[in-house]
Amino acid sequence: MPRPDIRRRHNVQVVGHGSRPLLLAHGFGCDQAMWRRIVPAFSDDYKVVLFDHIGAGRSDLSAYSAERHASLDGYASDVLEICAALDLQDVVFVGHSVSATVGMLAAIREPARFARLVLIGPTPCYLNDGPYQGGFERADLLGLLDMMEKNYFSWAGTLAPMIVGADNPAEDVAELQESFCATDPVIARQFAKATFLSDYRGVVPSVAVPTLIMQCASDAIAPERVGRYLAERMPAATLHLMEATGHCPHLTHPAETIAVIRRYLAEPAATWPVPMPSGAR
Repeated sequence: MPRPDIRRRHNVQVVGHGSRPLLLAHGFGCDQAMWRRIVPAFSDDYKVVLFDHIGAGRSDLSAYSAERHASLDGYASDVLEICAALDLQDVVFVGHSVSATVGMLAAIREPARFARLVLIGPTPCYLNDGPYQGGFERADLLGLLDMMEKNYFSWAGTLAPMIVGADNPAEDVAELQESFCATDPVIARQFAKATFLSDYRGVVPSVAVPTLIMQCASDAIAPERVGRYLAERMPAATLHLMEATGHCPHLTHPAETIAVIRRYLAEPAATWPVPMPSGAR
């Protein structure tokens, strides 16, 4: 039986009628509610596992460790502990944004536990560094972190539209902003440092688990060149360029997100790209 402390620590929820686990890991400043528009599409065929990172949603704030969670490796440990507590095997891990890197780190440490990785808007390093262009100068990131420290709500109002994308509905921007504001600000600041100032490019070639990289158009957080960088260096990666814009396609373009993931899981060697169904918004 799963250990109840792990469930409570991460507000773990399990839904669906299938036996194969589909583990959904939300991005920075979000919680598991961000997956609600795609969960019903997979609940008939998968055991869908949802959780909140420490500091987000209804997680146990007392479980936060400044030492453990100072790097994304600590969040990868959390993921592996959830998998162990629920005895999850043959896992399909779907990670958004920073959780894509968390999933890569977890899969490197326990590759036998994972069947597939689906990485939505992944980036191993946000910083521009010579020929590698992660999208941000260090001064820009430090400025965002400084704004976060001085006026958390103003920071949320600035970052939310950048993440969601200017072409997407205002209500989706408002939802992400509200999610930011609902996150514990002290933990969020530390998570932001662990996210935006980290550099995991060195581990990318060690990700041996078959992986789908879902790259949105006009993504201000994870540019297309970063998606291509990952696909060229991961041994078993498939890059799919989406019609969705912004950084949160599971929120703004759920139908296309569902179609892409379904096609990859059903036919991993299929011809890409996946056609977007009509009315995919």
